[in-house]
Amino acid sequence: MSSVLNQGAEDHPLAFCYQVNGSCPRTVHPLGLQLIIYLACAAGIIVTVLGNLFVVFTVSYFKALHTPTNLLLLSLALADMLLGLLVLPLSTVRSVESCWFFGDSLCRLHTYLDTLFCLVSIFHLCFISIDRHCAICEPLLYPSKFTVRVALRYIVAGWGMPAAYTAFFVYTDVVERGLSQWLEEMPCVGSCQLLFNKFWGWLNFPVFFLPCLIMISLYVKIFLVAARQAQQINALNKSLGGAAKRERKAAKTLGIAVGIYLLCWLPFTIDTLVDSLLNFITPPLVFDILIWFAYFNSACNPIIYVFSYRWFRKALKLILSPEIFSPQTPTIDLYQE
Repeated sequence: MSSVLNQGAEDHPLAFCYQVNGSCPRTVHPLGLQLIIYLACAAGIIVTVLGNLFVVFTVSYFKALHTPTNLLLLSLALADMLLGLLVLPLSTVRSVESCWFFGDSLCRLHTYLDTLFCLVSIFHLCFISIDRHCAICEPLLYPSKFTVRVALRYIVAGWGMPAAYTAFFVYTDVVERGLSQWLEEMPCVGSCQLLFNKFWGWLNFPVFFLPCLIMISLYVKIFLVAARQAQQINALNKSLGGAAKRERKAAKTLGIAVGIYLLCWLPFTIDTLVDSLLNFITPPLVFDILIWFAYFNSACNPIIYVFSYRWFRKALKLILSPEIFSPQTPTIDLYQE
């Protein structure tokens, strides 16, 4: 989601992005403040990339983790890791310098990747909610109903649909030709705001909220069923009871991940819609804060897993120890107490 450089960003701009007519105003921060912001963003990028890289490696390396749910988690972590690698460094420069210095082609690609990875995340979280709903509410049918093959189909859809949807708007002029009355005037030189128009703001609102409504409704049902199962757990044998407890733990953890996703992305999404109604009055600083708050979500999931999943902590200890080089390590049962 590209940042917007509103024309009224500063009453008395200190500089311009380029020394040409129509250049965007540039906000020049003190050198010390610039350095602090760059370091903070760099730290966030490192946490995002390394944390999600660890998730990708862990699920890929340990055979016990090759389950449908974990394959979805791996694909989600891959999207978050690529966001940190390919999108956030350029977003950092744009936010700190308040200008886009990398040309129109890279602006278009950056916009495409930014939007793609964000949509991939919400699609995967929605699919994970469906997986957890099936595991908790239909436990006897789950092993045959949600197989690895089904998970791979969800992964293909979770990448394919956002890729096609975003490419249509970024790399074609269909919207610009057919909906010119919705578009804002041409942006100033030095901005990167390809898709920021009224139509895009209205369209992204349901694209964000429909999956969110699905997730919320599924998790409400999941927790109601899980509460009922908890009351009956003493009647089950120890093995089945342990399996049911593990499924409920996974549902709770992933429910937290969904809640944090909503918390991070809701302010930005609402602002995008409201801003399109009010002719884009959000100050650039506020907009950057909202978009970086949304970006922060990509660093959250590995942190959630560390505190919630015992198997994740065991995998971390193994990966950081000499045992990782043992031929038997990939076959270790991380779920074993």
